[in-house]
Amino acid sequence: MTEALSPEAFERALRAKGDYYHIYHPFHVAMHNGEATPEQIRGWVANRFYYQTNIPLKDAAIMANCPDPATRRKWVQRILDHDGGADGEGGIEAWLQLGEAVGLTRDELLSERHVLPGVRFAVDAYVNFARRAGWREAACSSLTELFAPQIHQSRLDTWPQHYPWIKEEGYFYFRSRLGQARRDVEHGLALALETFTTAEQQARMLEILQFKLDILWTMLDAMTMAYSLQRPPYHTVTDKAAWHTTRLV
Repeated sequence: MTEALSPEAFERALRAKGDYYHIYHPFHVAMHNGEATPEQIRGWVANRFYYQTNIPLKDAAIMANCPDPATRRKWVQRILDHDGGADGEGGIEAWLQLGEAVGLTRDELLSERHVLPGVRFAVDAYVNFARRAGWREAACSSLTELFAPQIHQSRLDTWPQHYPWIKEEGYFYFRSRLGQARRDVEHGLALALETFTTAEQQARMLEILQFKLDILWTMLDAMTMAYSLQRPPYHTVTDKAAWHTTRLV
């Protein structure tokens, strides 16, 4: 990229990154098509829960680095969306309900004992990026939200037919995120178009967005190894889950 893109062209370039969204990963395609086993669904829910619980930490890191009160007032809503305004509310609680709907216990999710190391490493890289990067770059790394409403709607449309064994109350998270994600996209996209105006800045932002896409894709790579190919970490030396299960930093 030698010349800066117009705001319209830059938005098109950002949206074109949707070609690499994890909705196209074979593991996710199988879930969408009704081909996932209960073990695979539960593995995805348990591992994705680690991502969900880290979203407020990522957003808090962005706010800690952001000197602009107006932005912080908008951004804090993202934390409330996930943590809720009180116990029993918010997206993390909704994901716990999803876990119960697919046959996991709250203790299984909260203990993080099912979280694969590849998933943990990918998610931790995202949180560390948010802590270390400039707040505008960290904020705009969330722009994979451009593609999120499609993925939530597809689950609502197909999972009840494909997986009748999943209890209805498990779908609340996906319903709630339809509106929240669109609101977040509006704010994040406006920030990106306002901030990244030179060719160099726009190229870096596209690389940051690809970094976030890499994280989501890599999480599913780890799940594919464990739940589709039956090759979890250390499978050649033990049939036990030998990997670490606690947050060490």
